[in-house]
Amino acid sequence: MSRPATVLVLCTGNSCRSILAEALFRQLGGGRVEVVSAGSQPAGRVDPRTERVLDEAGIDHDWARSKSVTEFLGRSFDHVITVCDHAAETCPTFPGPARRTHWSIEDPAGATGTAEEQLVVYRATLADLRQRISEFLVTLGG
Repeated sequence: MSRPATVLVLCTGNSCRSILAEALFRQLGGGRVEVVSAGSQPAGRVDPRTERVLDEAGIDHDWARSKSVTEFLGRSFDHVITVCDHAAETCPTFPGPARRTHWSIEDPAGATGTAEEQLVVYRATLADLRQRISEFLVTLGG
């Protein structure tokens, strides 16, 4: 059996989009990926609305914490996926093959309105990422 593909998912705060993506990769990857996420300017906490939509979807997130991309400098990745425009612009270079992919996804943390209206935006972000990650995983084969 070949080794799992290594994936780093980057955004700015590592509190919403990249955490959602990491959770989905863990759920959908089926052992085909080893995934971590990080932020260029980590928030230092996972957004509670992120945790809420993961709970609603039945996706484990006990492992989740907001961390800096500096934790992973010098580590080799097969894929580096940026999920926000700022992270794409500031993404450091990683050794190894590190195929870069950019997904421009609006930050759900900017959602306004009632708490329920904000959660609708988070759920839509989760659905968007689920679709993108499902398609990405098909390209890995296995």
